[in-house]
Amino acid sequence: MAKVPAAAVAASGLVGGYAVARWTRKRPLGGVALAAAGTVAAYEWNRQAGPRAAAGLTAAYVAAFAGSHPLAKKVGAWPAVFTVAGSMAAASWAVTRRAA
Repeated sequence: MAKVPAAAVAASGLVGGYAVARWTRKRPLGGVALAAAGTVAAYEWNRQAGPRAAAGLTAAYVAAFAGSHPLAKKVGAWPAVFTVAGSMAAASWAVTRRAA
């Protein structure tokens, strides 16, 4: 089975979760998209870098989601989402690359 790029999954989950919530006007549906991508990313982080790295990156994923809210008040919603998604992708790439 080919490796799924966990960095792309995590970033897509943050962007996609917000997009789904915004365009459907159903925040819980956006949460489902966010959680689904987070679950896939966590599985890949565990597979590629081990359980400690997966736990740390999962905590970072949740922190990125939470941190996007106050950041959005300063820079706007989409810029905040793209900022935290990029940060999460960079962290994921760095950790999984180091483990490989």
